Amino acid sequence: MKKEAARRYHELLREVRRHDHLYYVEARPEISDAAYDRLYRELQDLEKSHPDLADENSPTKKVGGTPLASFRTLRHAVPMQSLNNTYSEGELQEFLDRVAKNLHGQAADFAIEPKVDGVAVSVRYEHGRLTQGLTRGDGEKGDDITENLKTIRNLPLSVDGLPKVIEFRGEVYLPEPAFAALNRAREKAGEPLFANPRNAAAGTLKLLDSREVAKRPLAVVFYGLGEVVGAKAGAQDELHRQIGKWGLPGHSWFRHVEGADGVRKAIRDLDKDRAKFPFATDGAVIKVNRFDQQRVLGSTDKAPRWAIAYKYAPEQAETRLHAITFQVGRTGVITPVAELDPVQLSGTTVSRATLHNFEEIARKDIRVGDWVTVEKAGEIIPAVLSVNLKRRPKDAGPIRPPARCPVCGGPLRKEEVFLRCTAPDCVGQLKRRLQHFAHRGAMDIEGMGEVMVAQLIDAGLVQHLDQIYGLTEEQLAGLERMGEKSAANLVAGIATSKRRPLGRLIFALGIPQVGAVSAEALARHFGSMEKLEKAGVEDLVRVKDVGKKMAEEVAAFFREASTRRLLESLRKAGCNFTALPGELAVHGGPFSGKKFVITGTLSAPREEFTRRIQSLGGSVAGTVSAKTDYLLAGEEAGSKLAKAKGLGVRVLNEAEFERLAGPDSPAR
Repeated sequence: MKKEAARRYHELLREVRRHDHLYYVEARPEISDAAYDRLYRELQDLEKSHPDLADENSPTKKVGGTPLASFRTLRHAVPMQSLNNTYSEGELQEFLDRVAKNLHGQAADFAIEPKVDGVAVSVRYEHGRLTQGLTRGDGEKGDDITENLKTIRNLPLSVDGLPKVIEFRGEVYLPEPAFAALNRAREKAGEPLFANPRNAAAGTLKLLDSREVAKRPLAVVFYGLGEVVGAKAGAQDELHRQIGKWGLPGHSWFRHVEGADGVRKAIRDLDKDRAKFPFATDGAVIKVNRFDQQRVLGSTDKAPRWAIAYKYAPEQAETRLHAITFQVGRTGVITPVAELDPVQLSGTTVSRATLHNFEEIARKDIRVGDWVTVEKAGEIIPAVLSVNLKRRPKDAGPIRPPARCPVCGGPLRKEEVFLRCTAPDCVGQLKRRLQHFAHRGAMDIEGMGEVMVAQLIDAGLVQHLDQIYGLTEEQLAGLERMGEKSAANLVAGIATSKRRPLGRLIFALGIPQVGAVSAEALARHFGSMEKLEKAGVEDLVRVKDVGKKMAEEVAAFFREASTRRLLESLRKAGCNFTALPGELAVHGGPFSGKKFVITGTLSAPREEFTRRIQSLGGSVAGTVSAKTDYLLAGEEAGSKLAKAKGLGVRVLNEAEFERLAGPDSPAR
């Protein structure tokens, strides 16, 4: 019986791995989803009934394991370098000339491949089994994200035929459709949107719970090598082909060319084809093909001399602006939005562009009916660059700012370049304010995203923010697509929000000029809402990092009668009005008197690290100077890292930061 179970288990391992490769790498599945699910469940059942058989690299392990306390930092066996970039064909030719000069007359051929706009990683296999995955980090050391990488569906955990030791260098990315779906879900939940797929992938890899990572369909593509033991590779084009033969995810598009003309043609061909790729790409990577010539050319401290990235200009398209709509923000600011005829741009369909304010509309002379050039340079919302005056319709007239609020019809006030609705009961403002109030970084009310907020207000259940604390399950159950369980969960979430820290509540109020970090500083300084309410401008400017403009806005906010009514109602509802111990600066704490600067991509928003540093007695500045004590550096740290090293400032990764903060420091 045991022998038969072992035989069947290893048979299933081979089958499921083969079908994973066919589905996730080659995109040509042989069996239906239902048939695959049956094999997968049988594999799971055998692992449960015979745990001694379970392979640590089984495909079932991709669901993620126990959350980590923090990432370890490990040294790369071979440093991971960055590439030098150019946008100029002239600089590209200079690179080719340098290669020819430094090879002393040897002819060089080149490999051209897409520059993936993802997160650089190094993945190590030993005896055919995935043993380690690291981020680039500072190039010398990276974070150990092995458990997160194991959740990636197109990354095999075991591979036959590999050398004794081999490290692959590549990029983790979030496919465009998955990125769009992720942002739609975050928007519905009232969470901030990721700016682009790369940010989403970087944030996902920094999650400490691999089970959460497994919920996002990350993918990886390999294009280079680190340490190799037991084999030799001769050239870049050979490596690309061998990656495919091993069944690993690699570039299906690459070119092996000779001479400058061949390089330029390959770059143009790639530009035509790149919209078809599953990953975002913003350029072409040009590499000297032969590895022996790469070794001759060598590298600088930062980048190889045998490779360069040619970046494409941001993609632009021309389309017709058929209407202007107006959005009302939580503070009443009216934002004009260009409604466009749908156009393909950077692999996505663009139909809207924010115009920022009416002075920009006048400066660019934008009119309804105009044909406009739009550009999307990696961000969510594209920009309107210019108007094609040759195609302007004869009846196109200037766009006039609205005379009244487009949502509530209330009066508008001009403030610098903005128009602001001053109606205290504006429905448009209320929706935005309630979304902000319930947002994860504020009162963190799960289930109260944009759709739910609109339903509550449109149904008349909420006319003021504080009324959410009086909502009942019976009221909520009557809303569209809201069952008893969902209603109970939302009521419980609203009740839980009463216990949020004071800084979160201050931020949730939506005071002009006050962000999450400033709200924490105010909570830490005054210690209670009552003291903050009574503070004048002269008291407020004594708070670290609070300038005169912010102080005036805060003082004016608390003078308003509507604010006083709101606070009294929130107080009666039981919201926390006193700073919690973790919010208060620890005098003599581990960071007492220390000045930090934060840079790069970290496992949590910078505001959370700022909050922790301040609660432990430290302060956070925006620029590196000789007075900086520590630079907390995440992935893709840029000029601040270089400046810190030049000034001798101590650089910390997250693991080192956690050790300095100590085990009793406030949790993120």
